[in-house]
Amino acid sequence: MNSVTVSPKFQVVIPQKVRESLGVKAGQKMIVLAYDNRIVLVPDRPIQAARGSLKGMDTSNYREEVDEER
Repeated sequence: MNSVTVSPKFQVVIPQKVRESLGVKAGQKMIVLAYDNRIVLVPDRPIQAARGSLKGMDTSNYREEVDEER
């Protein structure tokens, strides 16, 4: 398990193995979330990068269609 130390300026260094395995680059923007008593870092990517990520998803059961039938 990797551990880090918080500096007096509240900075941490992401361990090299973690950076390499996740492809984190210097200068990359990250979103910081407090979740369930944890700090979570999520890469900030443009919405265009998500295009096609839901390919193959079943879209036959939309809520709007179900609401119209009632």
